[in-house]
Formats: sequence, C-alpha cells, structure tokens
Amino acid sequence: MNRLAQETSPYLQQHAHNPVDWQPWDDEALALARGEDKPILLSIGYAACHWCHVMERESFEDPLTARVMNDNFVSIKVDREERPDLDSIYMDAVVALTGQGGWPMTVFLKPTGEPFFGGTYFPPEPRHGLPSFKQVLLALSEAWKEQREEIDRSGVKLVEHIRSGALLQQSTDPLTEELLDEAQDKLRESFDPEWGGFGRAPKFPPAPVLEFLLRRGEEEMTRRTLDRMALGGMYDLVGGGFHRYSVDERWLVPHFEKMLYDNALLASVYLHAAKRFGDERYRLVADQTIDYVLRELALEGGGFASAQDADTDGVEGLTFTWAPGEGAPEELFQPFEHGRFVLRGELDDATRARLLAQRAERKQPLRDDKAIASWNGLMLAALAQGDRVDAAVQLAEFLLGPLSTSEGRLHRTWRDGIGKGTGYLEDYADVAYGLMELHVATGDPRWLKEAHRVATIAIDFFADEQTGDGFFQAGFFQTPRDGEQLIARKKELDDHPTPSGNAMIAYVLLRLARIWGDDELERRGVSVLRIVRDSLTRAPSAFGWLLVALHQHLAPHRELAIAGPRDAPVAQAAVESAAETDVIAFGPTDDVPLLAGRSEVDGKAAVYVCERFVCALPVTDPAAL
Repeated sequence: MNRLAQETSPYLQQHAHNPVDWQPWDDEALALARGEDKPILLSIGYAACHWCHVMERESFEDPLTARVMNDNFVSIKVDREERPDLDSIYMDAVVALTGQGGWPMTVFLKPTGEPFFGGTYFPPEPRHGLPSFKQVLLALSEAWKEQREEIDRSGVKLVEHIRSGALLQQSTDPLTEELLDEAQDKLRESFDPEWGGFGRAPKFPPAPVLEFLLRRGEEEMTRRTLDRMALGGMYDLVGGGFHRYSVDERWLVPHFEKMLYDNALLASVYLHAAKRFGDERYRLVADQTIDYVLRELALEGGGFASAQDADTDGVEGLTFTWAPGEGAPEELFQPFEHGRFVLRGELDDATRARLLAQRAERKQPLRDDKAIASWNGLMLAALAQGDRVDAAVQLAEFLLGPLSTSEGRLHRTWRDGIGKGTGYLEDYADVAYGLMELHVATGDPRWLKEAHRVATIAIDFFADEQTGDGFFQAGFFQTPRDGEQLIARKKELDDHPTPSGNAMIAYVLLRLARIWGDDELERRGVSVLRIVRDSLTRAPSAFGWLLVALHQHLAPHRELAIAGPRDAPVAQAAVESAAETDVIAFGPTDDVPLLAGRSEVDGKAAVYVCERFVCALPVTDPAAL
C-alpha cells in the first residue's frame, strides 16, 4: 500500500493498492519533491469518472509503468472534488497547453508547483495520435534532466497566464435589461429546436441556463429541453434521477455516473417549471429525482453522498441497462452496447416499481460516500423547494454540525465521521442559498439568520478587498485568505456545471441585502456582475447563474415580510403567489431589519408587502393578496 490508504476520499483509496508510490497533496509530498529535486506527476480525477478507472487499469496498475513513475517522479493523487482549487489552477494550465481539458487530468510540475506540461487521458500504447503514457513519462524525465531552463521559462509563462484570470476590472457601463435580452438571443443561436439543449453532442443538462430562461418566462427553449431530457436514457425512467450527460444529441445514451449536484439542480429546475407552466409532469420528474437521492445517496446523519459510479464491475452502465428476457418492456428498448439497451418511453407505476425492485437485486455501482458542503447546499435548496421539509431540516443540521468547525466555518467534505478541508467560496455560497430556501419552506427565522451568518463569513474570508492602493476590488476568490498558498489565487466565474461561487454568492447577497437593508451587501453582489458584464452576452451558456443574479438585481424590488406561522393560509398564499425575484422573510423577530416591528394582527398571521422597506398595510386575508 502507498500513502493513500490513510485518506478519507474514496477516489484516493481506490488507488491505495496501486504499485505507484502515490502521495496525497500535502507538505510531506511537496517536501519530498524538493528534497529529491524530482518533478511532480499530479494526477487529478474523481471516484465516478469512467476514464479515470480506465487509466488506472491500463497504467497505474501496470508494474512497469509504476516503476518509471516511481524512479523519476513524485506522484501525487488528488480528488478534484476535495480540492477544487488545485483542479481549477492546473486545469487552466492544461487548457492553455492543449486547448482542452477533462479527467483524468495529468499535469507535470516543478517541485515548487509551477506546471510545465499536461494533458488528460494517455493510453498505454500509442493510438489516435496520442503518445503512450510511458513515452510521455520517459520524454519528460529526460527533459527535466537536460532542458531545465526551458522548463523554467514554460512554468513562468503558465503561472502568469493563470494569475491573470483574477485581475479583473469592473465595467463602468450600466447593468441593463438589454443585457438579459442579448443573452437570451445569443442562447437561441445555439439552441437545438428538435431535441432541446444547446449545441450538439455530447450534451450536458444546462440547469443554470434553464433557471435563467424560466425567470425570463421563455417557454420554447425551456420546455423543449425539459421535455426531451425527461424522455428516458439520460433520465432514469426506472429509478428516477439523471445521469451525468448524454453522448448523443437526443439525451438518449448516457454517461452513467449520477452526481448529487446534477440531481439537486435539475430537481429545482423541474419544480420551478411546474410552477411557472402549471405542468404536473415536471413536478413528477422532480419528485422522482428527489426520491432517487433520498433512496440511493442518503448518509447517516442527514447528509448526502457525492455520486454513483458509471461502471459496475468495470462495465459502464451494467446496472442500469437491460437485455431481452430480463423483464423490461422491449418496445421501449434503445440500443446501447454489448447487447444491452436503455429505456425510453413511459412506464406505468406498477411496471416501474417491479423493474426497480428487480434492478435492486443486481450488483450496484460503487458510491462515492463523501459529503461535499456545496453540493449538499444545492440539495438543501431542492429539498426545501420540493416540500421535503423533514429531510431538509436534517440536512441543514448536518451542514451546520458535522460539516462545520467549532468556530462555525465550513469544512469542504465529511466522510466516516471526519470533517475535512477548508470550505471554498462555492461551499459558503451554496449552503447560504440552501438555508434561505429552507427558511421560506419552514418559516423558521433561524435558517435566515444562519444564511446571513454564512454569507458574512464568505465576505470576510473570500472577498477581493484591495490592491496596493487600498481600494475595494470586485468579486470573490475561490480560496479563503488564510488557506494554503498555491501558485495562484483564482476567481471562478463561469458555471462548471454547478453555479460558480461568485455567481451564487452574488445571488445570495442581492437577496440578503433587501432583507437586511444593507447597501454594502448589494454593492459586493453587484461588483461580481460588473466584472463579467461584457462576457454575459458573448458566452451566456457559461454564465447561466450570473444571468439569474443579474435578473434578480434588475427586477422590481418587492419584499414579503410575513409575521406568523408558515402554515397560516395567508402565509401559504403569499409564498405560492410570489414571483421568483420577490424576497420572503418570516417573523416575528426584531433582529432582522425587514421584520423589525412587523407583527401579527389581532392574533392572525399578517403579510406586509414592501418595496424598498416601504410597506403597505398588513394583510390577513388570503383573498386580499
């Protein structure tokens, strides 16, 4: 065994028995590289990654390849889900070097961390224009010995390129409704009118973009995409929930891994579409997706696991596909491979239950059972929006308990009773978002105050406060100010595919600003919008959640201050009739400014409809709303 055996990440533990002398990313590994003056071979992947498993079987389990690695490099394995900061930095380097990125990611670094060469998957033998992995290893080992000056120059240039991404200026041009119009028009240019979605194969579910279009009331692009995604294939007709993406343009043949974040985001989208369009089919998809998460990904203590693997016994999709004679309706068969089929069509409840029970008897794919704070924050929002209040409250307690430090800061991950790692910007932003949604679902002021507390911590530790002249800068860094000092401190702005930390924190701060009457919160949220203003209309598919935040900022400001229980008829009517951009706060409580002085009327729950803290007379009768 190598040093990965002591790690909590399932992905790292999968490699603990490789003949490679794998190290985790820590001070000991970095000191070893410096002490032996060896380059670092950094391999980044995740537990549910199909091609990561392929490269492990072909190369990392091969004794000869392992010997070349052990003799010439300090080999470090990183779970990208545990360390999104490392993944982001070195992905930038790989994209700069090769024009594309992906996982498994293989990057070669100087002992001080500067990258000088990288790629993604390398085969065991030369094919399809790619050199073999052993050829790459031997060539780079030779270059390290003979071409050190060239490697130094390459490393300097790459680091400068990576660091430049955080040097962003705020636009002085106005933030206007025209930006939303232009972004929507630009999205239409790449829209697939037959199958929905944007672009061609492979197709990934564009949840943040759909949220933006829903808020705009756009029907054709939104409904076509939602309808086509739910036909079956990428959507699991038997067990509910969505696989990661479709390899074709028809959402038919999926890449079979299932990720918590996809299912959280898509459950929310379908819930919002059901409300927007009054279509119960969307509610059914959302409910079945949430049922899948509760059934397959729930962890002891209230949190949720990260993913299910694409493979079973090394065969992709084996658990989820069907062969003739196995009991599935063969008129729904669509070909996959190895004589097996995916299902597309409609299943009645009895057939669905029978097939699910039958499938449960099969060997199941491995589950990555670490809980990630940000993904659980997104799931918290989906549970709250889907009226799964008990599960949502348990999850909130988990996030604020085992997934938090004694000082109230967030860990990144939790597994087997151990909270680990620093929380990143996206963790704080997504957890704050989930807590705000839980507040609306329960009417409990505690969750609103916790959302405000978490967002305030994010400002303290992640905001770009100043340059040398001391002036306030724009946006938020991915890593906290007291985190590990890497070769660059980045700002993540585009969705990948979850909302970027900057996008979500901007959205959260804009909502909280209206509840607390806090211009500083609004200014910080708007600063994010200003640094991406000119990119929103050029590449809107990459900035879906920032477009949601901009729509929130530009919408008429209306606040609903509700005094009284959540299940009061007038409170229910207020929440059900609220627009997506309305902000809602429940009291009574005097330590939330919007709610200060707002009380029940004659013992009845009351709704105060406000615009910029100027409130109309309280309403106690639902019909009066």
